[in-house]
Amino acid sequence: MNTQTDVRTSARKFVAPTSREALRLAREALGAEAMVLTNRVVAEGVEIVAMAPDDVEEVRASAPAAQATVQPTPAPAPAAPVAAPAAAPASAFMLTPTPAPAPAAAPVAVESVLGELHSMRCMIEEQLAGVVWNDKQRRDPMRGRLLRTLLGAGFSARLSKAMLEHLPTGQSYAQGMAFVRSELIRTLPVHEDEDALLAQGGVYALMGPTGVGKTTTTAKLAARCVMRFGADKLALVTTDSYRIGAYEQLRIYGQILNVPVYAVKDAADLHLVLQDLRDKHMVLIDTVGMSQRDRAVSDQIAMFCNSQRPVKRLLLLNAASHGDTLNEVVHAYRHGGGNELAGCIFTKVDEATHPGALIDTVIRHRLPVHYVSSGQKVPENLMRADRAQLVDSVFQANSRSALFVPGESDMQDGSAANADASAAQAEAERQRLRYRQLIRAMAHDAQEVASAAAALANAPLGFEQSRALWRQAADENVGHKAVLEALMTHATSEIATGCDTHLLALSSQVGLKSDEGGDAYQCHGSLLLSDRTGMPLAAPNQWLSTGTARNPTDPTRRPGVRQVQWLRQQDFDKTVVHMLSRLPAAELMLQWKVQRQQWMARAPGSTAVIDPRTGEYATLTGLDFSFGEERPVTFKGRAALQSEAQANITLRTDGGLPGLRCVVTRVTDPRSRKVVAQSYALCNVGNEVSAQQLAQWQAWAIEAEPCFRLLRQGLSVIGGLGEAGDPHMMKRLLIAGQVTTTVWRLLQADGDWAGRARALLGQLTGRPVRPGRPISGNVLYAGMGKLFFLLEALDT
Repeated sequence: MNTQTDVRTSARKFVAPTSREALRLAREALGAEAMVLTNRVVAEGVEIVAMAPDDVEEVRASAPAAQATVQPTPAPAPAAPVAAPAAAPASAFMLTPTPAPAPAAAPVAVESVLGELHSMRCMIEEQLAGVVWNDKQRRDPMRGRLLRTLLGAGFSARLSKAMLEHLPTGQSYAQGMAFVRSELIRTLPVHEDEDALLAQGGVYALMGPTGVGKTTTTAKLAARCVMRFGADKLALVTTDSYRIGAYEQLRIYGQILNVPVYAVKDAADLHLVLQDLRDKHMVLIDTVGMSQRDRAVSDQIAMFCNSQRPVKRLLLLNAASHGDTLNEVVHAYRHGGGNELAGCIFTKVDEATHPGALIDTVIRHRLPVHYVSSGQKVPENLMRADRAQLVDSVFQANSRSALFVPGESDMQDGSAANADASAAQAEAERQRLRYRQLIRAMAHDAQEVASAAAALANAPLGFEQSRALWRQAADENVGHKAVLEALMTHATSEIATGCDTHLLALSSQVGLKSDEGGDAYQCHGSLLLSDRTGMPLAAPNQWLSTGTARNPTDPTRRPGVRQVQWLRQQDFDKTVVHMLSRLPAAELMLQWKVQRQQWMARAPGSTAVIDPRTGEYATLTGLDFSFGEERPVTFKGRAALQSEAQANITLRTDGGLPGLRCVVTRVTDPRSRKVVAQSYALCNVGNEVSAQQLAQWQAWAIEAEPCFRLLRQGLSVIGGLGEAGDPHMMKRLLIAGQVTTTVWRLLQADGDWAGRARALLGQLTGRPVRPGRPISGNVLYAGMGKLFFLLEALDT
């Protein structure tokens, strides 16, 4: 137990193993009428921050900007939003805000309390999440029984709850288990085509921790290969020069199978051996076993990833291992210079008591299962992975006494569970009221929050729509389809008032990764811009695809194509112009011509074209353009002159493409007359839009492209991608996309109100704001999320 005085304020911290003991310390040190500001769980136990009544008066006197007064009040009723006293009431004290004049610099005491408020946010959100789950169990007790079954089988709590999210209410236990089984079979990644795997051949390295069964599994897999295409097409290699008899064990297997065995000790040896074995259809490498925490694991992975002959890595997972151990193993062996694991093999399945951890691990990490090993016999005990069999084996009772897994009799009965749910809900509400009271205690900050919220709501930013969507992110009864409909309604309204004759559709994609498993995704997004101001109006839809799904040789998989197809089906009552970062494929140009899709794309100066005057081959930089009148602009913070030119050109290709408009934008130094920048854009937009307007559209599109990268920050603030089976992943992605437009518009907004709002959002993140230095979009996004949370706490 210890106490600590915060040198910046008169508040003091008391840490003890229990909250009762911490309250006793505070009461003894500060008196029976001390005010408790915060309490939270820390590594040492419970930490309480409290102030004596006299210290509260001193803070008020030293911080005139806050204009807080201390008034004695009667003991509060249970529902009153006041801070909890440190002892039984005689009289209690609370900070009551009074109107303040023009704000001065925020006092140090207020900054300290703000820091404490930030630390309470995660605790409140965790409690609310627990209340939601307990409420579901109360309304549907069978859900709790199924959860215990999944936990008993070895599944993690997070994946188990995600599996049960879509479980219909009122199901019997048998119906619930059938639902769980179908969900697991649907999400379990398995490499089912063994014929294709063996026919493809190549070099495979079997990797994993010590004792996982790599040598035996190598022999089993080698036996299957010999039976498939003969011994002369196979070779075995071992890198295990540490374990006594490792080479001899593999050599014996090689003699039995009549397959040559080679030993290598480093990358140079591996290169030479693989060169000598280049005529072999398949080479299997038995690697040295290493703990997942051994730093040499990365060196071993690098040796295979840097090999001139591609080496596919298969990770062996011990079915008898604990789930956390399996998770560590996958994280340690998964990545390696862009060379991902090709898949995994389950070993020692016959020894496992709770194999659900295996299924859980490969689902979360999206790691395809190739084979299942369940004994020492070669080759009988190696089987092709089968989804249904793997899932069914999880729920077979392999252990007669599960000492380390709670059973039904070990769990609380229904009344106790209901009581816990009610207690958790009451605690969450108490924390929420306390949170609100602490915020209201800071009159200056509360007024600033309210003023900023009012200014943001009145500005053309879409703030209220973003805030409404933010609420829906935590509402489990709202699905992504409902959010999609709300986004379309909002987009139609914004476009009707924010555009003149055209709608600019900016399409791009950004790489994303899930929070736990690290799965890679590509987010294909559409951002709708105003043809009047270039501001993003709406982000009505986003799509996800796996990181490996993109095929650069397929023109339909290029960035923007999917968005063009979707936008073509919408009716926004404006002519849509698709703004592309690069030229579409020739097939798409012809297709879009038939569909009357208008587009504009950036083009390098080296683009091959036919000179419209001579009919000869040329490049864009080789054409002679007549530029219009120059006008003053600011280019990279300096004064410059800009002018535009245009010409009708034809691309130099084999397939008779239609003619296009080429718009050239030139920027020159006003003194030296030197050209400092020149860019090209090609489009099929008609002459009803001037070259100057087209150049302006192109500039706006380039300026708005960072919005897609800002989506990453928004997604992390709102909850991340989650794991496989997360039912609200797409909903969070849609909401993050729309809130991005609000954050970006605030980032670009002018005026004192915008500066004050940005400063407040930066302050809410707890990061220091340097004078004269603009706030980044990522910081602004994080502050926007905290502002939404504060407004909910204040009920404003």
